[in-house]
Amino acid sequence: MKNVTDSFLSLGYWSSAGSFGFNTDILATNLINLSVVFGVLIFFGKGVCVNDLLDNRKQRILKTIQNSEELRGGAVEQLEKARARLRKVEMEAEQFRVNGYSDIEREKLNLINSTYKTLEQLEIYKNETIHFEQQRAINQVRQRVFQQALQGALGTLNSSLNNELHLRTINANIGMFGTLKEITD
Repeated sequence: MKNVTDSFLSLGYWSSAGSFGFNTDILATNLINLSVVFGVLIFFGKGVCVNDLLDNRKQRILKTIQNSEELRGGAVEQLEKARARLRKVEMEAEQFRVNGYSDIEREKLNLINSTYKTLEQLEIYKNETIHFEQQRAINQVRQRVFQQALQGALGTLNSSLNNELHLRTINANIGMFGTLKEITD
């Protein structure tokens, strides 16, 4: 072991001016040693650690992509269902709108027909009322004319009748009533 150390120590005594040599000073060669150690680790550990890390990373990425594809497929399916429901609702809304317009038109026609019938009934009632009022007015006029004629006749009779004429008229009227009574019996 001493021989190996001596050989390294003797290499340290070589002059570095223009020649190639190894520096055995551990503190001075720290960067070189570290790079050699890392190089060896990378070269020999490449198959073990780096490949495993890369494979794990690749598997995670593939799984994430697969999950994203599944979520996208589910979202597309939900979107299609929503679009189908929207089309159905739009068709129902259109049907309601069309039915609503036809219902409105039907109700409008029914209202117009009902109004015409009501107006016809009111016209009939108006004509009946006018006819009734005309008949009543005619009857009132007849009654007044009759009363005035009767009062006029009574006035004329009272002024022109004397007691004797008055008794004869009463007897004649009683005789007419007696004859009428015999005819009806």
